[in-house]
Amino acid sequence: MTDGLASRRSAAHAYMAIMSQRKTLESALEHTRGYREMETRDRAFARAILATTFRRHGQTIAVLSKLLAKPLEETPEPAVALLVTGATQLLWMDGAPHAVVSTTVALAEENKAAFGLKGLINAVLRKVDKEGRDLAARTAPRDNLPDWMARAWRKAYGPGALARMTNVLMDPPPLDITLKDPAEREKWAEALKAEILPTGSLRRQEIGDITQLPGYRDGAWWIQDAAAAIPATLLGVKERDHVLDMCAAPGGKTLQLAALGARVTAIDSSAGRLKQLRDNLGRTQMRANVVAEDGRRFKPKGPADAILLDAPCTATGTLRRHPEASQIKKPGQVAKMVKLQLELANAATRFLRPGGTLVLCTCSLQPEEGEGLAAELLKRQSELTVRPIQDGEVPGLEDAITPEGWLRLTPAMWAEKGGLDGFFIARFEKRISA
Repeated sequence: MTDGLASRRSAAHAYMAIMSQRKTLESALEHTRGYREMETRDRAFARAILATTFRRHGQTIAVLSKLLAKPLEETPEPAVALLVTGATQLLWMDGAPHAVVSTTVALAEENKAAFGLKGLINAVLRKVDKEGRDLAARTAPRDNLPDWMARAWRKAYGPGALARMTNVLMDPPPLDITLKDPAEREKWAEALKAEILPTGSLRRQEIGDITQLPGYRDGAWWIQDAAAAIPATLLGVKERDHVLDMCAAPGGKTLQLAALGARVTAIDSSAGRLKQLRDNLGRTQMRANVVAEDGRRFKPKGPADAILLDAPCTATGTLRRHPEASQIKKPGQVAKMVKLQLELANAATRFLRPGGTLVLCTCSLQPEEGEGLAAELLKRQSELTVRPIQDGEVPGLEDAITPEGWLRLTPAMWAEKGGLDGFFIARFEKRISA
């Protein structure tokens, strides 16, 4: 690896894109000049800086606010980006102080808006090195959530659960794997040096370059958080069943259903996101009918035996993997997402044959997008009845089953193993007319 200048430059530029344009972390980095041309290790370093910056964003801002004479929001955007990413490296990444300070000042010299503040940046980062860790010790992981999100989680899950969830969010998540052939779990667990989780997913603590891992090029498995792999297992799909996977991209659930021998139609409104699904179908040598279409306007050729609707949501349950979401998600988005979720669920109900199964899920920790969504759907669709999720269907997660028979997963579950994405899952059956 080089002196880290290019990595730190990319991280600072991507930070500005995320904060001002609400880009995702990956998109911000990919569109940062020079990022793609960097060596693999330098790209990984840039990504680590950026991910840690957002995991610890609130705590880092709190430290900087104590050391700055003026409010941070009165500082030019490029200087803020350098201060925040630089302080992150000193406080949370054990960055060598001299290297962090000198390269950050060098980056300030490259930018017109930050050039006149290079002395300030130098002085503040030196203070962070001397005093910042003591100040950081007085903060808490909860400080990294926006207030609206923290209040919602505290109300829904309680203060203890809020603390446990935010503690898990501070660490990079492990790598979860779903196998094409579950009968080969022991074989691939050994080959991949992975743990077999109670629900059947494999988990590696080390990530690295996944394309170089055994079985990747042969299509024996794909990457999928253990929580995200559960909804497809609850459909009870049989070989040759006609199954709709609505909002299917990037495609992990489509692959699960295809591996069962189902006739799968994967629908998603984003043609770009469907490319990854098609690529994975090709790599795993499985088949599905892939349709770029808004699920609300889709016209199936006939009723489906089963439907999986992983509805678009605020994705607040995925902060382990997408820590920047804490800054780019806004409270007003929740109501808009619920409206869309209900419209899609209403469409799914129409598409389903009588006696068929609908699994509705969201990767959100907001109750409106989970428990509230399922309750509202039942009010609107008299044709649906709850098919309660049973203990034996979710090994190791029995405590996550709600009194209604739904499943509420939080990041604090399996914390000792690395946690889970937050998910809500409900299962319904369409009534058969008398």
